[in-house]
Amino acid sequence: MMTFYEELQWRGLVNQISDEKLIDKLNAGGMTFYIGTDPTAGSLHLGHYSSFLITKRLQRAGHHPLLLVGLATGLIGDPRGTVERELQQADEVMRNYESLRAQVEKVFGFEVVNNYDWIKELNVIDFFRTYGKYINVGYMLSKDHVRRQMETGISYAEFSYMLIQAIDFKHLHETRGVDLQVAGSDQWGNITTGIELIRKTTGDEVYGLTMPLVTDSQGNKFGKSEGNALWLDKERTSPYELYQFLINTEDSQVISYLKRLTFLTPEEIMDIESEHAAHPEQRTAQQALAREIVTDLHGRAEYDHAVEISRRLFAGEYAGMELRDIRSAFRGAPQVQLREGSTLADALTETGICSSKREAREFISNGAISLNGGVVKEPSSTISRNLALQGEVLIIRRGKKKFYLGLFV
Repeated sequence: MMTFYEELQWRGLVNQISDEKLIDKLNAGGMTFYIGTDPTAGSLHLGHYSSFLITKRLQRAGHHPLLLVGLATGLIGDPRGTVERELQQADEVMRNYESLRAQVEKVFGFEVVNNYDWIKELNVIDFFRTYGKYINVGYMLSKDHVRRQMETGISYAEFSYMLIQAIDFKHLHETRGVDLQVAGSDQWGNITTGIELIRKTTGDEVYGLTMPLVTDSQGNKFGKSEGNALWLDKERTSPYELYQFLINTEDSQVISYLKRLTFLTPEEIMDIESEHAAHPEQRTAQQALAREIVTDLHGRAEYDHAVEISRRLFAGEYAGMELRDIRSAFRGAPQVQLREGSTLADALTETGICSSKREAREFISNGAISLNGGVVKEPSSTISRNLALQGEVLIIRRGKKKFYLGLFV
């Protein structure tokens, strides 16, 4: 039977640890730890979810979690190793903070702390005398994310970010007994700066653990700045959209995601892996991944609803679907303006779905055009608002995979 730390390794959740002594401490339980995020957006995304799940795993192993939503650090900006971030407006950061705090409490159910509560008490003299003099500039420049950004330029504000995060670690260690910080691998430099500050100012030994970032098959991480964020807020990314993303996970990635993003046991995952290897066309692993994540985030009813939407879309059964589900299912489809009373051939040409009336007539006569799931073979058929689902949208399909949302002028 695997120890807790061995299971973390098996799941691919260990990138670096600050000291080998941490292994026994993780196995024994009883540590107080924190993980944090900055309010750069009003919702967490799937990249956060993969990291924040460690809170539940550690809690189940007997450790006590704190979740930090960093209003103070959010106002500064974490160097990302490429170019300087644009500073967000303070009121925007505050709105993001309130949204994130509520979301983190709901999704993960743990106590949330805000570093603005103690950072706001600092004046500039205290900052330099009490903290700044303990961290060598050469030490800070040696950190990968800082060194990389030196090539394009880094402001003093972003340069000081790691010291602010180190102060967070020190404050939580001294006031809440925190002896471990966990984060994604891109936070290693910030974590070790905190360990160094605590060692130099108190003599205490604390620890750090980082996890590999979750990436797609091309090595791109799931993050807001990457342009491919899958939000945990269902108003931004619907349960159906999340379900579709997960159910279409590549075979090369799906077992890794099951290990890192679900609480299925190693035995359950190994059984799924064997079944998936034998019958990949059944997509057993992808179904398990979608079920576990959507249910954990949004509940079983939303998962079942996403499955039902998928079934109806595959069968072309659009009638009776709710408007929010239609818009969610076809969010990426082009929207076209329809003119009441125009013929189908004219509508296809006017909207650019077909390049000419001749092409439109050919598509129609060949049965390659459907309206709301029903094939239409008469070019002179009239486009009417009465055809619209929920009185608002007309789903037009050209061929097998090209969909358009028709909206009446």
